[in-house]
Amino acid sequence: MEPESAEGVVQAVVLYHGRLLLIDDGGGWALPSGRPELSESAGATAARAVYELTGYLVDGTEPLTSTRPGGPDDPSAVICQLLSESPSDGASLPRSHVRWTPIPEAVDSGLSASVRSYLRGHTRV
Repeated sequence: MEPESAEGVVQAVVLYHGRLLLIDDGGGWALPSGRPELSESAGATAARAVYELTGYLVDGTEPLTSTRPGGPDDPSAVICQLLSESPSDGASLPRSHVRWTPIPEAVDSGLSASVRSYLRGHTRV
């Protein structure tokens, strides 16, 4: 069976102890993201992007269904399981450009509709 190829930008949604992993992408805080390589699944793209950018090892486990498939403001997102609590030294971003944001703060920080909806389900009331 051939891996399903991801198209466009894939975002990684990494949660840990009520916090969301964000990176400073030069225009503000955003989800780690990347473009798929040839025949790379969305989950593999998300895991690779997180590792290359932040040094954290994750497993891209569950594609997040978009509320607006293919919409320009709603790229593909993958829920990722954190596999390492500490980042490796090989990250392309300095540690000051990586942060764990409490979910309630992250929900209103310009994320796509599908990611905001997912995070609201993980916010304590």
